Amino acid sequence: MYRPRDTRRGHLVAEIAADLRRYSVDAQHIGHAFANLHGLNATDLQALIAVMDAELAGDPITPGRLGEHLNLSSGSVTALVDRLERGGHVHRDRDTVDRRKILLRYADRGAALAMEFFRPLGQRTDVVMDAFTDAELEVVHRFLTAMVGSMREHHDAIRATPSDSARRTPG
Repeated sequence: MYRPRDTRRGHLVAEIAADLRRYSVDAQHIGHAFANLHGLNATDLQALIAVMDAELAGDPITPGRLGEHLNLSSGSVTALVDRLERGGHVHRDRDTVDRRKILLRYADRGAALAMEFFRPLGQRTDVVMDAFTDAELEVVHRFLTAMVGSMREHHDAIRATPSDSARRTPG
């Protein structure tokens, strides 16, 4: 719903949107700096984040799910995982229940590199969070969860929509 910027709420909404854009851009710059330092490309970095997020959720990701997440073919995923495994960032692990199933896990070397690089950011983040009450953090968490869901829905919608060039018909 459109709200004019001259209202207090409109101004606050515009400022929050600008803050989210700046945060996103800065986070991308930091991620790219880590990737460049360790010879990774943007897709490698996205894959590492997906592997880490899946592990943190207690549900390690399979190569197939990683391919779906990154919109990559199975051959591209194999090359990606091989590259990340050679670099010591991930390792393949067989599922203990279904031995045919391969799980991707963050390797100790990759985790150590990430910890070393991101520790100062984590410390800065801790300082910022310490300035908020638990109740305030609950509101921020609810807000960010809703924003991430909204962004993910939009991302999924545009991914499912054929590109302009694919929609054009010859002639």
